[in-house]
Amino acid sequence: MKKLMEILMELDDSIDWENETALIDERILDSFGVISLISELEEQFDIEIEASEIIPQNLNSADAMWKMIQRLQEN
Repeated sequence: MKKLMEILMELDDSIDWENETALIDERILDSFGVISLISELEEQFDIEIEASEIIPQNLNSADAMWKMIQRLQEN
């Protein structure tokens, strides 16, 4: 989770990543931000994030992202 938080802070340090729960729903993270984030997560965690995984439930919060990363690493 520490590595994820470092990635998120590099992406945009003005967002309260630890407490925000509607990053996609409230358009805090725009489409460019999502693309950048997905690319960085794939590279840093050695996972492949399919288009079907790029949904608000997986990206609305750092906790949701972490759960997705862990699930994808298990496969």
